[in-house]
Amino acid sequence: MFHRSSRQPRCLPAFHRTARSIGVAVLVCSLLSASSGDAWAQWVVYDAATTARNTVTATLKEYLHLVQLQQRQKIRDMARRLSALTSLRKYLLEDVPRWRTHGGDYFYVQPYNDALIFGDPSGAAFVDLSHPLVSDPRLLARLDPAARRRMESRLATVNLTDAAAIAGTHGTGQLRWLGRKHELQAIDALETDVIDPSSDQSTTAALDKISGAALIGARQRQARIQLLVGVVEQLLLDTKRARDTDMAALTMQMVTWRDGRTANEAFVAGSGDALRTWRQP
Repeated sequence: MFHRSSRQPRCLPAFHRTARSIGVAVLVCSLLSASSGDAWAQWVVYDAATTARNTVTATLKEYLHLVQLQQRQKIRDMARRLSALTSLRKYLLEDVPRWRTHGGDYFYVQPYNDALIFGDPSGAAFVDLSHPLVSDPRLLARLDPAARRRMESRLATVNLTDAAAIAGTHGTGQLRWLGRKHELQAIDALETDVIDPSSDQSTTAALDKISGAALIGARQRQARIQLLVGVVEQLLLDTKRARDTDMAALTMQMVTWRDGRTANEAFVAGSGDALRTWRQP
């Protein structure tokens, strides 16, 4: 009997290796044939979430672009000078009041007139124009303490009045002098710059004009305050004079009430004695 052998022929492994080689070769050829085609061919992949996100981003950027365009247009409109729309010379004031001197020839008051025009820090013009104040300490020493106190108070009031008048005169003269010398030129220069229709002037130039106007306004307010201070000083002196006058009147009234009867009796007694002792010369 013939028996089938359980071992396979030796040629089978070689066959499998040959078949595997053929399969690899076919795969390589397929890849090479695919790559030899259109090199730009791509697979289209659609992602809904990514597409929606890109759409929102593009819309937001478009809105930002429109807002920036509107802001730019608004800034350009704001940067345009008023001279581009109308003439600025209509804001020019004609025949503006100027700081003027006191014209004329004043023979008796010319030094004080000059002090009102140019100033007088020493007050020499006012002193020469005023009545001299006689204040001799020897005369005051003869008075009793109460009378001396009242006289010194009145002399102090006169001195305060002189000081306030000298300060007011000098301040008025300085304001006139500086107004003619500097303030008018500064205002005229600022006016020329403001009505300048040139479109080359930037926003910085406009701000500089505003700063110059604010500076001139501050100087003028300072001068106005100085004048008001002088007025307040005069009012204080007038108040003191009125108080001194009222106090003197009240003192005399109180003394009359206190010593009136005694004074009347002394007056009657003296008059009777004079009548009794009077003889025809």
